[in-house]
Amino acid sequence: MLCGGSRVLQHLSDHHHHSSIGLGLGFCGAKIVQLSSFFLRPSLAMANGHFSHRLHQRMISSSGFHCRTSGEIPVLHNCFSQREDDPELPAEGLLPIAGGIVALGKFDALHIGHRELAIQASRAGTPYLLSFVGMAEVLGWEPRAPIVAKCDRKRVLTSWASYCGNRAPVEYEIEFASVRHLTPQQFVEKLSKELRVSGVVAGENYRFGYKASGDASELVRLCEEYGIGAYIISSVMDKKQDSGKIDSGDSKDRGQVSSTRVRQALAAGDMSYVAELLGRAHRLILRVRTQDMLNERRISVPRSSMLNLPPGNGIYKACLLLVGDEPSIPCSVVVDASNIHVEIEELRLCNSDWSQESKLLSVEFG
Repeated sequence: MLCGGSRVLQHLSDHHHHSSIGLGLGFCGAKIVQLSSFFLRPSLAMANGHFSHRLHQRMISSSGFHCRTSGEIPVLHNCFSQREDDPELPAEGLLPIAGGIVALGKFDALHIGHRELAIQASRAGTPYLLSFVGMAEVLGWEPRAPIVAKCDRKRVLTSWASYCGNRAPVEYEIEFASVRHLTPQQFVEKLSKELRVSGVVAGENYRFGYKASGDASELVRLCEEYGIGAYIISSVMDKKQDSGKIDSGDSKDRGQVSSTRVRQALAAGDMSYVAELLGRAHRLILRVRTQDMLNERRISVPRSSMLNLPPGNGIYKACLLLVGDEPSIPCSVVVDASNIHVEIEELRLCNSDWSQESKLLSVEFG
């Protein structure tokens, strides 16, 4: 429910499906889309004084690795049809995310649902993906390979620019340990007073706050209280005909696109299905040493050299090997329990510079 006089659009489904991540903070459920209209309210959250506590902020650099940003402040866009009487935010001391529109979620796969979040955020202003790092360590989850390698995330987000008004979304990360115990109200207060965002976009099943105590409707209510635009959009559904038969083990799964489904499709080796969920071909990043090149046509890399999740064991034809900015090389791939073997159809690898101890190669599964 929204407070009287609100002009914030609330697009909630009739049924809310709750989720939780145990004893941790439930920042999850960014599986989204479909907004019939996007009416924006003029509101910029203003707050004076210093930050109440330090944020650990990391942005994706051009090299793909995380680094601290400089003090450069981006130009603020008229995110919410800003009125002439809206005060301007002071430039000094602002974080780069100030004035932007943040998509909330857990962006492991960067799948088409996550992309839709970014699209809707870009319609309101400068789009950011706000996510939380260190969750596995804090919550004691077993480590697992990411679906998208960290050094490849910038490429994926850059490819979204054409969907987002020619503005590639930027990732903004906060250490999970610093927000784990925040109540829903404290979290929204942080968005307003510390991050100074203009608006948030979330999926209908988004939950937040300590022990996942807040849902999408509470997010809208609290954002209204703190003068932030809040926009809830429906889930992007999995269009695969037999997707309803998939047992994800997730009680909130109603057939929407999710990182869990991507992992399951990868494990099954169904690369066309993976591509449908991701909106692109899956790309595996390998750290290859000179000794991994068995001959001019074959590379064998141990699983420990894979920077992200490979498909399940099997033989994969019609793949592409990418070496830096060189043209792609047709190849086939064999994945087994210990290694990944890349068979090259041409001899172009011998022309590559192998003077370095190792280099990153990419395999794209067609």
